[in-house]
Amino acid sequence: MPAKPDVTGLFDKRTGSIQYVVADPETGKCAVIDPVLDYDEKSGATATIHADALLKFIADRGYSLEWILDTHPHADHFSAASYLKDKTGAPTAIGEKVTEVQKLWKGFYNWPDFPADGSQWDRLFADGETFMVGNIPVRVMFSPGHTLASITYVVGDAAFVHDTLFMPDSGTARADFPGGSAKVLWKSIQDILALPDETRIFTGHDYQPGGREPLWESTVAEQKAKNIHMAKFRTEAEFVAVREARDRTLPMPKLILHALQVNTNAGRLPEPEANGRRYLKIPLDLLDAAWD
Repeated sequence: MPAKPDVTGLFDKRTGSIQYVVADPETGKCAVIDPVLDYDEKSGATATIHADALLKFIADRGYSLEWILDTHPHADHFSAASYLKDKTGAPTAIGEKVTEVQKLWKGFYNWPDFPADGSQWDRLFADGETFMVGNIPVRVMFSPGHTLASITYVVGDAAFVHDTLFMPDSGTARADFPGGSAKVLWKSIQDILALPDETRIFTGHDYQPGGREPLWESTVAEQKAKNIHMAKFRTEAEFVAVREARDRTLPMPKLILHALQVNTNAGRLPEPEANGRRYLKIPLDLLDAAWD
């Protein structure tokens, strides 16, 4: 039987994101997955409220932080990976296909000197690679489609799938970001649903359909039986047609142009300019708008 890690999700209402602490109950060693750095787009203010809550939780539990993990460069919130590394010294990691996302966005931001080699993280994981959290092995599964770099971390009986699958009443990730593909997403979802039925699925966002309380844990069996996309659309062709039609109606995430320049740099904010302030760079007319 696979090990059963202790999993705690901390919900960020502002972005609908869930950041996780996953711990080996035997050793007390843990990893953080998809930590959030607070950013208010109206004022331009940043804060570490949610990242500090993670650190407090880890300290209160007496855990030892071994890894700071991201599943992909996020489009709707800033990663707190760099902040947590500075505070704890724990290594950061992400999937090795992040370099493809870096190369894409390097061009979009006109950053000729930006190193698109993944060197901003301490470790780049290959598909199928394993590492340890305490005594629990973690397997890396590439899960592209939502983005070029999306991965799933399978930690014992728990799979952290981020945007690939949402809760069953919310369906699946959009696939219309630069580098996304509904066809590739279908294959990634099939790989996740091939895990044992009792595997716990932890998603990275919840948008509370119908105003319900935020939820982020299901199982493979529940996803196969109840996911509003996967239970209804049984073939790749059906899924791709419906997913692409739905994506054409969706506005871009409000922070995508803000977040990618931070998250392709492992959560590092832009360097201060001569006046001591940091500035984000927003390319105009890069992405299509849903004007209606």
